[in-house]
Amino acid sequence: MKVEENILLSSLYDAYGPLLSAGQRRVIESYLIDDLTISEIAENLHISRQAVLDGINKAEKKLYSLEKKLNFVSRIHSLEKEIENLKNST
Repeated sequence: MKVEENILLSSLYDAYGPLLSAGQRRVIESYLIDDLTISEIAENLHISRQAVLDGINKAEKKLYSLEKKLNFVSRIHSLEKEIENLKNST
């Protein structure tokens, strides 16, 4: 994944992480926050590499789906830009 995608995914996880299943949270936290490889996650969680990849993919899809429906993170970023513009204009 690209760095920009990981940053966006981290923002989505911050907003919607509690809505993921416990397994998806463990996998995505290990991947995004702990910066572990697929193999390291599989070894730590005693699951296959394929299960790790499936967990990451399902978590990503759910996070992007929630953002598409709720648009929460996008609104926060817009408000942050607006605040920054107001600070710079004074």
